[in-house]
Amino acid sequence: MTSRDPNESLERLFRETGWTLERFAREVNKIATERGAPARYAAPSAHQWISGVRPRDKARSAIVEALSRELGRPITQSEAGFTDQAKGVKGTSGTVEGLVNLGTQDMDPSRRSVVGATLFSVALTVPDWQDVVGRMDGVQTGRIRRIGMQDVDTVIAMTERISELDDQFGGRQARPMAAAFLVNTVAPYLRADASDSVRKAMMSAASDLCYLTGYMAVDEGFHGLAQQYYLKALELAGASEDHLTYCTTLRGMSVQAVDQGHGPYAMRLADAAAAASPQAGPRMRAFLAGQQAHSSAQIGDRRNALMYLREAEIAMDKAESRSKAFGSYDPASLNYHVSQVRYELGDVAGSIDALLKSDSLRDGIYRRARMRFRATIAERQLRLGHLEEACTTWNSALDDYPLIQSGRADQRIAEMYRVIRPHLNNPLAGELYERARTVTPSDLIPY
Repeated sequence: MTSRDPNESLERLFRETGWTLERFAREVNKIATERGAPARYAAPSAHQWISGVRPRDKARSAIVEALSRELGRPITQSEAGFTDQAKGVKGTSGTVEGLVNLGTQDMDPSRRSVVGATLFSVALTVPDWQDVVGRMDGVQTGRIRRIGMQDVDTVIAMTERISELDDQFGGRQARPMAAAFLVNTVAPYLRADASDSVRKAMMSAASDLCYLTGYMAVDEGFHGLAQQYYLKALELAGASEDHLTYCTTLRGMSVQAVDQGHGPYAMRLADAAAAASPQAGPRMRAFLAGQQAHSSAQIGDRRNALMYLREAEIAMDKAESRSKAFGSYDPASLNYHVSQVRYELGDVAGSIDALLKSDSLRDGIYRRARMRFRATIAERQLRLGHLEEACTTWNSALDDYPLIQSGRADQRIAEMYRVIRPHLNNPLAGELYERARTVTPSDLIPY
C-alpha cells in the first residue's frame, strides 16, 4: 500500500539516528533475523518507507524496534507514522480474550517454542495508571455463572502455591501449570457474573497470577512472552484499581530490562513505578528505591544510585515485619541490590560481600535464588583471582542445581563451564568440572 505523502514522522526519526539508508535497512534486517524471519531489505527499501510506502506488519514491528534501540527510548508504530493507534487499552473483555490467547499458546507444548521465541522489546508501549484504572467495561460478557469471594480465595491460594514451587524448583514446569490455570479457571471467573467488589478482587488476583507467570517466563529466558504477561497484569491491576500490583509489575519489568542490559529503559520503568506509588509504605518504597538504585548504577549515575540505595536502606529500617506474600522485599533482597550497585560501579569485592550477606539472610525456600546468586558470587571471586574460593562456592551452587528447572540457573552453569575451562590444571577446578558434568543435562555440557 502506497501513501501519496512522504512519511514525515519516520523521516524525522531516521534523521535523529544519523543512519544512512543502507544502515537503516541493515538494522531492520538484524531485528528480523533475531525474530526468526530473516529479511534482505536494502537502501531502496528504506527510501520507500520514508517516501510513504507502508511496510508489511512484520517489517513495521522490526523498524520501530530498531529505532527504539538506537534512540534509547520506546518508539510506537504511531510515532513512526504507521498507524493511528487508539489511546489507552481495551476494556476488560479484550484483556480476558488476550489473556486466553496468550495462555493457550503457552500451555501447548507444540507451540511453546514459538511463543518463547518472541524477544524483549524496548519499543513496548506500557500503559500509564490513568489509562487502565477502573476500566471494567465488558467484563460480564458470556456470564458463565456467578462467583464469590471463595473463588477469589482459590485463585490467591493457587498463585501462592505456584510461587512456592517456582522459588524452590524454577519456573520451567510451574509456568505451564499457571498458564493452564489462567485459561481454564481464571478466565471463566473473569467473565462470570459477580458483585462489583468480588469482580474487582478477582481481577486483582488474576493480575497477581499474570505477574507471577511473566516472572517465570523471564526465568526461562522467554523475554518477549514475559512482557506480554506483564502487560496483562498491568491492565488487570488497573481494572481492579490495584495500585500495589501495578507498581510491582512495573518494577518487575524494570528488573527484566536491567538484567538484559537495557539500563535507560529499566530506569524509566523504575521511575514510573515509583511515580505511580506516591503513598507507598516503607517496604514498598524500599522495594522500588532498590530497583531505582540498580538501574541508576547501570547507566553510570553514581550519585543517584547511592542516593536511592540509601533511601531503600532507610525505608527498610522503617518497614514492619516481613510479609508472607510472594514478591515481598526483605533484607536479603536489599543486600542483593547493594551488591548490584557496587558491581555496576566497579566495586567487585564489595559486591561479593553484599551477596554473601544476602545469602546468609535468605529464607531456605528460595532455592533457585540461592543457587543463582552463589554461582554469581563464584564468578566474581574468580574475576578477583580467587580460584579455589570460587570452586568452593560453585560446589555449593551445584548442591541445589539438580533440583532446579530454570533457564537462569542453566545460564549460570553454562557460564561456569566457560570461565573455569582455562583453569582445569588446578585440582579443585578439575574436580568441580567433573562433578558438574554428572549433574548437568547433556545438552548443556560442552564438548
